Amino acid sequence: MITRQSLRNTVRQLRRELPAETQRQAALSLVPHFEQHPLIRRARRVALYLASDGELDTREAIAWCWQHDIAVCLPVLHPFSKGHLLFVDFTPTTPMSSNRFGIPEPELNCQHIISKASIDILFTPLVAFDQLGNRLGMGGGFYDRTLSSWHHHRLGPYPIGLAHDCQQVEQIPVESWDVPLPEILTPARRWHWPA
Repeated sequence: MITRQSLRNTVRQLRRELPAETQRQAALSLVPHFEQHPLIRRARRVALYLASDGELDTREAIAWCWQHDIAVCLPVLHPFSKGHLLFVDFTPTTPMSSNRFGIPEPELNCQHIISKASIDILFTPLVAFDQLGNRLGMGGGFYDRTLSSWHHHRLGPYPIGLAHDCQQVEQIPVESWDVPLPEILTPARRWHWPA
């Protein structure tokens, strides 16, 4: 069976090689998914992320949320708790900086930290997924830790993965800490695995 790391390397290369126009169309294609999704339309606050490394660009989706009075927060690397994320309010005027991975994130301001209980939907990036909803991340475990209470007790924000269609693989080698997703949105379709 293919190893997780070789699968990660292969799919990351695939998405990085997507032409700019394909990336632009993929970002636009997310918006109809948001418009038609009952949970997203009812959400008051969602957690999104800013794309890097060829990930599906979320800027159009973020703009749609703002237009529909849905508050947006972004992940920030926790400064003291290694491997954990905080979520911070994000608006068009939020001061930004790059984290240690070179990914833009809001500057950490304690007054703008959002509790996970206040987030309705948490959109997660991923490297690869399979037809069972298994998700392969970058390997840091940030989102697996963030989603562990949802995975074990169905507590916290509802998770939805975002990915390019080329990130679907036949099978992901699963580890005990992996959190499968109930939904994944790609430019072409909505994948849904009822819990």
